Amino acid sequence: MKLEIITPDKTIFEGEAELVQLPGIDGSFEILNNHAPLISALDTGKIKVKTAGVESFYEINGGVIEVLDNKVLILAQ
Repeated sequence: MKLEIITPDKTIFEGEAELVQLPGIDGSFEILNNHAPLISALDTGKIKVKTAGVESFYEINGGVIEVLDNKVLILAQ
């Protein structure tokens, strides 16, 4: 799936991802390929991104996620 993580200052990640784990306001959740459409608010915490077996972590202070047609857009603070 295509993933973009954007902050007000810059794009911190853009590329293909196998898994995205996020801090939702009601608890942590994961997004995998072919996930159903989704819009959700994010809480303060870490985003975990797995690409080709390598895990990366990005610290955020909240935001919003949109999932549609194997494209994931995260607008983070």
